[in-house]
Amino acid sequence: MGLTPQPAMSSMLTRRSFLTTAAAAGLPLIWPEVSPAQPQDFDPTPQYVRIRKEFLPGQMLILPRSYYLYWVTEPKQAIRYGVGVGKAGLEFTGTATIDAKREWPTWRPTDEMIERAPHTYARFAGNKYVQPGGPDNPLGARALYLFQNGVDTYFRIHGTNQPDSIGQSWSNGCIRMLNDHVIDLYQRVPLGTVVTVL
Repeated sequence: MGLTPQPAMSSMLTRRSFLTTAAAAGLPLIWPEVSPAQPQDFDPTPQYVRIRKEFLPGQMLILPRSYYLYWVTEPKQAIRYGVGVGKAGLEFTGTATIDAKREWPTWRPTDEMIERAPHTYARFAGNKYVQPGGPDNPLGARALYLFQNGVDTYFRIHGTNQPDSIGQSWSNGCIRMLNDHVIDLYQRVPLGTVVTVL
């Protein structure tokens, strides 16, 4: 899936959705005459949107409360993707870098995940089994691995085999994307990319 660069904000972005997202992130509001009480319509479809000038091209911003990831393409412009995020208490916040990328990655739950949900992850208990990559793998088609100071955080931006989780706080902390969307993002994002999760 590819996106054609557009010189201006996509018409798919409504003033209402921009205001709600901007307010959640503490961003300056561009159209203050719109009532903030109007509901936001979540749309995971990748689209070009405006963003604060403080975020530089090549940076990534994730706003878990609004379920959006922004890949900054040029000053004041980004591609916005809908995402799923971590359950309460399991979220990642802060700044990290993408130090590894994988196509159809393998997966194994962390020891903490196995302890929290031993029934769910019983096949991984007491062994070193790693699930091969493929359509049934929870990491989906692509994974971007988040590191801090060269140390793996065990948080990922990845695809999913549970598309209904997009727009939800459902994961064990990782940022989930639809497989087509994470494939698109994966092609754009180089190693070393700075990721900020607010």
